[in-house]
Order: sequence, then structure tokens, then C-alpha cells
Amino acid sequence: ELARGIHPTVLSDRGLGAAVEALAHRAPLPVEVGEMPAGELPEQVELAAYFVVSEALTNVAKHASATHASVTVTNGNGRLAVEVSDDGVGGADIALGTGLRGLSDRLTAINGQFDIDSKPGHGTSLRASIPCPDELRACR
Repeated sequence: ELARGIHPTVLSDRGLGAAVEALAHRAPLPVEVGEMPAGELPEQVELAAYFVVSEALTNVAKHASATHASVTVTNGNGRLAVEVSDDGVGGADIALGTGLRGLSDRLTAINGQFDIDSKPGHGTSLRASIPCPDELRACR
């Protein structure tokens, strides 16, 4: 992957669904991969979604003490919605670490939105909304 820059090979070769499946397979806990968009998406949209899932699953593995996580990616209304949830300890706070803050900054830079719901003792749900270019119908 480093030889191709920070762009994951599986994402380039097989698309977002396969790349998310690969992330789920490498996770140290069971990760259910739910809905994924059909068809091709713009490269920059796929890459942003991939990094959201990657960072979220890394945080689950490092901090959540979770037994299960789930990932869904849906498209509509010109946006790609990514959600990663876990059944861990909750209490994630964007102000306490660099990973979530970096993810929020990355999404803000592309006019995306980021939301996290992480009540202590009740797991964490991270949601990202990534805009698609208007001229493409992939996210409609």
C-alpha cells in the first residue's frame, strides 16, 4: 500500500465494499458489514469513506473494549453516509485524541459532516456524511 501512496490497493482494485470487508476481516473483533452502495463511486469519496471506517475500527480496537462492531455505507441525496457502531464502553470524545479530531478535520476539508454519539457505558456510533460531486449520479 505504501508503494501506491496512502491509497489502499484493495480500494483501487476492487472498490469500497471489498476494502471495507478487508478492514473488517483484519479487525481483532467481529465486525458486521451491512449495506454497501452498488456501483462505482468517485475516487475521492471512496477514499474518504475508507479512512472513516479505518480510523473508527482502529479506535474500537484500541479503546472501546467492544465485543462487536458494525459498518454500513449508504448513498442518496448527493451524499455518502458512513456509520460505524460498537457495543463498547463509550465515552469517546473528539477533544481527547488526535484520531477523531484528524478524521473530523479531513471531513471538514471536503465539506463533509461528522457526528459521534458515545455515552459512557453505551457504546459508540460514529457517522460521517461525504458529499459527492454534483455531476455524478453515483450518490443519488
